Amino acid sequence: MRTQYLAWPLLAAVATTALVGCGSTEAPKKENAADAALTVTDARGEKVKLDGPAKRVVGTEWNVVESLLTLGVEPVGVADVKGYQAYDTAAPLPDGVKDIGTRGEPSVDTVAGLKPDLVVATTDLSDAAVKQLSKVAPVVVVKSADASRQIDQMTDNVKLIAEATGTEKKAESEIASFREALADGKKKLADAGLAGEKVAFADGWQEGNQVSVRPYVKGSLITDINTELGLVSPWKMKGDKGYGLASTDVEGLTRIGDARFTYIANDTDGGDPFADGLKNNAVWKSLPFVKNDEVYRLPDGIWMFGGTASGKQYVDAIVDALTG
Repeated sequence: MRTQYLAWPLLAAVATTALVGCGSTEAPKKENAADAALTVTDARGEKVKLDGPAKRVVGTEWNVVESLLTLGVEPVGVADVKGYQAYDTAAPLPDGVKDIGTRGEPSVDTVAGLKPDLVVATTDLSDAAVKQLSKVAPVVVVKSADASRQIDQMTDNVKLIAEATGTEKKAESEIASFREALADGKKKLADAGLAGEKVAFADGWQEGNQVSVRPYVKGSLITDINTELGLVSPWKMKGDKGYGLASTDVEGLTRIGDARFTYIANDTDGGDPFADGLKNNAVWKSLPFVKNDEVYRLPDGIWMFGGTASGKQYVDAIVDALTG
């Protein structure tokens, strides 16, 4: 992605008695189940021990940060805060969250200073970085993406984070809300006569006079959501096994024929490579979707690799664009 991408010791619970007035005592307090020690098995197959549901949590990747926020857990540390605020607006960060460095190289010293009881990372983070962070706090690793089951992988990640933070009921609600949004979006598109409509999604960037295009093909989270909405992807190329992403140039756009073309750009990071970068390009101007005014730039700040909140945000945006 362009702007990317030792278990904690288990403490035994000790019952205490409190002396009250004239030597009388009260019964030992029962340990609250919500504070009981637990063990979760993460994407590595590692059994990660926690003293209780994590409260002070650090997130090294934007999708896990989004999931923490939608589950009601405010992270104490986040990688690339500025980038998150620009690219993932579905779950806004509260003020004062500490920036722990880049997503690829979080600062171990900064994380240590936050005294977290959990770090949530993804399989995109190097083993070396995970090992260093594990010396500071327990680390739960979720699988970053899986082009063979993208939506299910996303919801599995939400469930794993919820298990580690004691927010399972909230996770069930969030996942149900996401699936309801899919069903509602599909109905709206069908009612508008758009069931089976060919819709291509991509992003891109400009370097000098050259615009590179990144198609989100079968197996990408965006295209899997589109498929659930009853739309059809015209991309024929294969993507990578993780994210379902491919690469091409403006000439490659000629292969999607008369499909509608949708994309997300970001004014804080390179602007609009299609509307601006290709406005004088003869190939771009000859494309059927350009001639037919069927090019749709969706709003900035929808994270294409996010969780349930970004998923709902995307569904609303694509339905509004195609039916508006």
